[in-house]
Amino acid sequence: MNERKPAAPVLGGGGFLRVRLDLSYDGGPFSGWALQPGLRTVQGALEEALALLLQRAVRVTVAGRTDAGVHARGQVVHLDLTEAEWLSLPRGHELDPAVALLRRLRGALSRILGDHTGAVEVHDAVLAPEGFDARFSALWRRYSYRIADGPARWDPVLRGITLWHKSPVDVPLMNEGASALLGLQDFRSYCKPREGATTVRELQKFQFDRGPDGVIVVTVQADAFCHNMVRSLVGSALRVGEGLEPVGWLHQRLVERKRDAKSVLAAPHPLVLEQVAYPSDSEVLARAELTRARRE
Repeated sequence: MNERKPAAPVLGGGGFLRVRLDLSYDGGPFSGWALQPGLRTVQGALEEALALLLQRAVRVTVAGRTDAGVHARGQVVHLDLTEAEWLSLPRGHELDPAVALLRRLRGALSRILGDHTGAVEVHDAVLAPEGFDARFSALWRRYSYRIADGPARWDPVLRGITLWHKSPVDVPLMNEGASALLGLQDFRSYCKPREGATTVRELQKFQFDRGPDGVIVVTVQADAFCHNMVRSLVGSALRVGEGLEPVGWLHQRLVERKRDAKSVLAAPHPLVLEQVAYPSDSEVLARAELTRARRE
């Protein structure tokens, strides 16, 4: 099989250029990532800022949609610009268009967010390789979740990104139960299914670690996540850690593939999208095509 060579964006060829943006945000002031009529969302703020710069409507594609209150340190989006739009970004100054886009976008976001300035920060803007898709080219997404189990560990300074759990939990028990969920599985029991969408995912890591301060940090990594999956996994594992369910209950729910009164979602505010990983430039197109085929 011949290796696909990356097609670096070529100026002078006309058509659209794909731009990758790397950003982070505090999910607290927003009703989630995705556009919702009458509500403040991260996507809405970003697209409004882009529209200010480009004087037209712009739609972005995101690596992973986050729920209301969920944060991101390593979110990725892409958008398409014409060559003329890209070259006009410096507005006559001797400046790389990517640098100009980054500076102007930060200014526009500041105007739009007002009292919430700083809640969304764009850290990088680059021309993407041919075939890059922020959503479908991704290899995996990694989330973190902080849990302070017991009042002695409740830190008011970090309460905005930490779950205050009243009862102590058993970390080894939760890890034992979580290990049975790893691999390619149907996570219907741990998702809010969307019509026509698959709930099969590859869970690559689901681990609980207690830090020196006593706070538990959960790491959850998968090729992709269906709606509410991370919060459902954490919420269910806490029932095992608290002794409300046996260690095998997490796997039992997985094979039953149903949602019921015990399908508890952990609170959104401690959840952070930490990183989205991509293959090399020469492989992003093939990865996107493979992922689309699997999802369809």
